[in-house]
Amino acid sequence: MHTVSITNMVKTSRQQIIATAEQLIMKTDSPDISLTQISTELGITHGALYKHFNNKQALWTAVAATWFQRDIINNITISTHGSTKQQLHDWLWEFVNAKKNAFNTNAKMFALNTFYIDNHPQALRQVLTNAYIQINQILKLPSDNYQHAEMILATFAIFTLPNFKDTWNDPDYQQRFEAIWNLIKDGI
Repeated sequence: MHTVSITNMVKTSRQQIIATAEQLIMKTDSPDISLTQISTELGITHGALYKHFNNKQALWTAVAATWFQRDIINNITISTHGSTKQQLHDWLWEFVNAKKNAFNTNAKMFALNTFYIDNHPQALRQVLTNAYIQINQILKLPSDNYQHAEMILATFAIFTLPNFKDTWNDPDYQQRFEAIWNLIKDGI
């Protein structure tokens, strides 16, 4: 029987649980990691995980959101130069390129996160929340109403949805981006 020390339970944070889950997902090439595997890896009780996450889905959503924040959102600079339209254009261009770069540099984690989100679409909004907030900041919209941000990102679906990832390295990538931007820019 595995003995769990009280010290490990006290010191284990939400971030450590997320990092451990991500490491196990990468190690096994599967998002089907059990809470028991995570608790064993951390040396804590299965129940201790529930102090940080209500259920397994909440943990997987946190893993996907953490990866998305670290590998995509954190690689975007919000410009304060130029018009609001120019700032949004630049943010969107950085966003689609950060997503493309995440795919090109770690296709395995990209695929595992995509698999999870594809099978739990209700988690997508949580994963995209920080992107919506940044778009709202640029457009000077309330931070808690994501309707405009969702519509803008939906317009750029061929640059953001993993189904289109095989076209992200095509030579006309920027040309296609600019064509879509030109279609929507006057409506912003």
